[in-house]
Amino acid sequence: MRKGLLELCILGIIDKHKEAYPSDILDQLKEARLVVLEGTLYPLLTRLKNAGMLNYRWEESTSGPPRKYYRLTEEGQQFYVQLRRTWDELSNAVNELTTSI
Repeated sequence: MRKGLLELCILGIIDKHKEAYPSDILDQLKEARLVVLEGTLYPLLTRLKNAGMLNYRWEESTSGPPRKYYRLTEEGQQFYVQLRRTWDELSNAVNELTTSI
């Protein structure tokens, strides 16, 4: 379940900003109190890219090696919308079952 939620959060960050650099994704997850290590993020980004959900572009950096910026593909956008709907349904169901009247 955590993996699916992590995918949802990562895709949501990329969707919100149109593209994202991995360290920016990690920073935003950390700000939301979802601590994720680089060793978890990079394989997940690679898996999403290989599944056709993401693509990337390289950008030269003035302070080091080129940076890889990820963005959603059309298929990734559709997958994100589907994950978001599923999350909303699950969240509503859990809230309904656990909220006191």
